[in-house]
Amino acid sequence: MKCVLFYHAFTSCWNNGNAHFLRGVARELCNLDHEVVVYEPADGWSRLNAISEGGEDVLHEIPSLFPRVSIRSYQANLDIDEAVYGADLVMVHEWTPPELVAQIGMRRRRGASFVLLFHDTHHRAVTAPEELGRFDLDDFDGVLAFGEVLRQIYLKLGWANRAFTWHEAADTALYRPLPHVRPTDDLVWIGNWGDDERSTELREFLVEPARTLMLRAAVHGVRYPQQALDELAAAGIDYRGWLPAHMAPEAFARARTTIHVPRRPYARALPGIPTIRMFEAMACGIPIVSAPWEDCEALFTDDCYLRGGNAEEMKRALLLLLNDREFASATAVNGLRLIHERHSCRHRAFELLDIVAQLRGTVRDAALGDYQGVPA
Repeated sequence: MKCVLFYHAFTSCWNNGNAHFLRGVARELCNLDHEVVVYEPADGWSRLNAISEGGEDVLHEIPSLFPRVSIRSYQANLDIDEAVYGADLVMVHEWTPPELVAQIGMRRRRGASFVLLFHDTHHRAVTAPEELGRFDLDDFDGVLAFGEVLRQIYLKLGWANRAFTWHEAADTALYRPLPHVRPTDDLVWIGNWGDDERSTELREFLVEPARTLMLRAAVHGVRYPQQALDELAAAGIDYRGWLPAHMAPEAFARARTTIHVPRRPYARALPGIPTIRMFEAMACGIPIVSAPWEDCEALFTDDCYLRGGNAEEMKRALLLLLNDREFASATAVNGLRLIHERHSCRHRAFELLDIVAQLRGTVRDAALGDYQGVPA
């Protein structure tokens, strides 16, 4: 099967948390002997910001990490007919310009035989529905929503006739334990400060615990205003700047614990959707404490991470993991096992193939096996 994927960015992960999962799915489709072609805009904001921060060499590393994926950058004059020629599956990520989304949909309306899917991994359906309302999805065969609550929104608003829940997951080819790396930090957090969507939560669940417990703490990410940098410094937290996604496993390996702090729109308006960091941390075998979010889809088991409902609970949980090495190890092992049993990109690739087969009215080749419990 030929899969043509339109992403905002594949080579760049600057402020682009989706890169990890999108890359991993592309890898696994290739591993299942499908042809994968990825299109990304040459002037996408993620790529341009990465280059401006001196990350051009990092962008050049990505093709070597995904050697079987054909990565093509495009300008405004993209020949869409050529791009989708021979495709069996076309998947369009929601950061794709509405004009391009409409033009690809038009090819499907005119009789193109590929299955056409729209992939949504953001909270705009709740926080900025007028933005998503600009997308013409009438000609799409379905929507892939990264949580059940988001799938229901698409159906209720009439934006799609068919929508499927398709959660993110870990690319276990890259995200894995690195036992040879010696931990030097007590705590690491990887994430962006952003647009005040979780500034209050970061102060409560990251800055305050690290300060009062006097932890050796490190933070990686972008879009930190000077005030945030000053607060980190005052708390004794080492700010280490942008960390390309494929380098995250080493950062996790250098720390004894990490935390999960979801953005407010996800925690409040889109329950059941964690950030990609939950999958990443568990895949890397590091124990994790999460700020409040509702796992209403039962993605994780109670024994694979800890919860901190407020700053005091976060501090107690961190101290437990830091002081009880046996308990911390068991928690990490449980999380790692769960990723390999249920939440790898290989699992999601099989789920995607099942969705495509369902839309075609066929059955996926049984020789590929059931994706439940497939080797990660």
